[in-house]
Amino acid sequence: MPFAAKILAYLGLLPFVGIPVLIFIEQLSPYSGFLYFVKYSAIILSFFGGIHWLDALQNKRANHQLFASMLPSIIAWLALIFLDGNILLGILSISYIGVLMYDKYTLQLGRDIIVEYTFLRVVLTSVVVVCHLLMANI
Repeated sequence: MPFAAKILAYLGLLPFVGIPVLIFIEQLSPYSGFLYFVKYSAIILSFFGGIHWLDALQNKRANHQLFASMLPSIIAWLALIFLDGNILLGILSISYIGVLMYDKYTLQLGRDIIVEYTFLRVVLTSVVVVCHLLMANI
């Protein structure tokens, strides 16, 4: 996996980690911080469907993978519209874990790439879920 991809992935954690820190040190109101956090979370969750779209097209996989690639963005969008508070944070967290599990059992990438990608996703998803738990307790 290219070094730049890893760096960008870890930089993507900055809002997840930074927003709770800014709330804790009283540089951001809990209300505004919550809104910024869940909006960013929904955007990032939507991003994870893209790899399945590419995988399905490149490997001539079943149409169900194309439909599944749209689920993260649909779930994130519906959650933002209809849910609030800790329920919204919980649905987003569960969705991150679900997408990670789907990645692990569905993606057909080269062995070297899939091992690195899965490790990276486990680390990133763990941090993201912990940050969602922090936000639920602020």
